Amino acid sequence: KSILMHEENARPTFKAFFERKDTFALGVCNGCQMLTRIAELIPGTENWPIFTDNESQQFEARVSMVKIQDDKENPSVFLHGMEGSSFPIVVSHGEGRAQFKTPTDVQTLTQANGAPIRYVNNYLKTTQEYPFNPNGSPEGIAAVRSKDGRVLAMMPHPERTIMKEVGSYIPDGASEEWGEFGPWVRMFKSARRWVG
Repeated sequence: KSILMHEENARPTFKAFFERKDTFALGVCNGCQMLTRIAELIPGTENWPIFTDNESQQFEARVSMVKIQDDKENPSVFLHGMEGSSFPIVVSHGEGRAQFKTPTDVQTLTQANGAPIRYVNNYLKTTQEYPFNPNGSPEGIAAVRSKDGRVLAMMPHPERTIMKEVGSYIPDGASEEWGEFGPWVRMFKSARRWVG
């Protein structure tokens, strides 16, 4: 609210940043909550939810499986080349459930490829079932993106899952090939690629 209510400085500064075509933003966990609360300043976020209390009414700290279902024609700055991938990721939040203003908002968002990362079950199917979906988000929504792909807001923590050592799932022999990092480093390499 501080950003939205400070109409002389903060609000126009953030608005100008998001309207520029040479900027991008990633909000993780609390950053995701912040970005979705100021969505009115971010072009192409009309159907974004806010993130509220987990359905379990408790803090959830675990590793969950997600699948990346990004827009192939217009990929997110952060998800280039990751379409169709499924990876474990760290979850650590008490308020991660996507809450929409109307039921049609969730349909509109998902049909427009605005929810590129979703919680999946052991069969890699999008789920609302606990504990696969740790917070009860509809359609398994773990992240939302702007229409142009420059802004990504996600509840799970890719930065906590970036090092190879956390990857107990890494196939035999791949560890040496992958080097120091696991597959989530691709998000940050993708952003670097976009910058040029």
